[in-house]
Amino acid sequence: MSSDKVAVLASEICKTYQVGDTPVEALKDVSLRLEKGGFAAISGASGSGKTTLLNIISGIDKPTSGKITTFGEDLVQKDESSLAGFRCRNVGFVFQSYNLVSTLTVAENIAFPMEWLRRPVEQIEKRIKELIELVGLQHRLEHFPSQLSGGEQQRVAFARALANDPPLLLADEPTGNLDAQTSLRIFEILRKLESGGRTVIVATHDEHILKFAHQKMLLEDGRLVSLDE
Repeated sequence: MSSDKVAVLASEICKTYQVGDTPVEALKDVSLRLEKGGFAAISGASGSGKTTLLNIISGIDKPTSGKITTFGEDLVQKDESSLAGFRCRNVGFVFQSYNLVSTLTVAENIAFPMEWLRRPVEQIEKRIKELIELVGLQHRLEHFPSQLSGGEQQRVAFARALANDPPLLLADEPTGNLDAQTSLRIFEILRKLESGGRTVIVATHDEHILKFAHQKMLLEDGRLVSLDE
């Protein structure tokens, strides 16, 4: 696999958190290569390190040791300001708890990443319309997160993550708290994104997503125990 086809390259990634006086190893010597335009799934029990790995791939967090390169950029060497700009341009992140801004409407939540990059108002309005149609929530634009179901909040989170049309989408347990019908809708959104050439990496227990993934990773106690390509 040539370097220009690699979306994520991790080499001997370790991450240790300090909990009081106790060091907790969240990731231990994780090395992997993920292809651009592919669909990868990370599985593993709760506490196995899935969210930590997504955070490091996106530049939300930095490894304690090791190297992480995402779309050719060395994230370990970047300062926080550079990382924020990198994420806004390159990464869409769908958090497990949605992380919508409670005081903003659906439209305002979706607009927020575009406003951060100072996109023109006309461009923002057009993109909101495209994304709200993608997730099927045209009737909810002026509602607040508290007025939405969990599945609707998750779909808004997808729309917001895609606002700046990032080449990389990360999703942390996107169907974990949803009913079967809503989970299927989220799965169809993921398939549509992948078929459009976007690189998609999902931390999940969902069998539908795992079966669809081109690459499957299994984490156990912070270690990558299998990488099925």
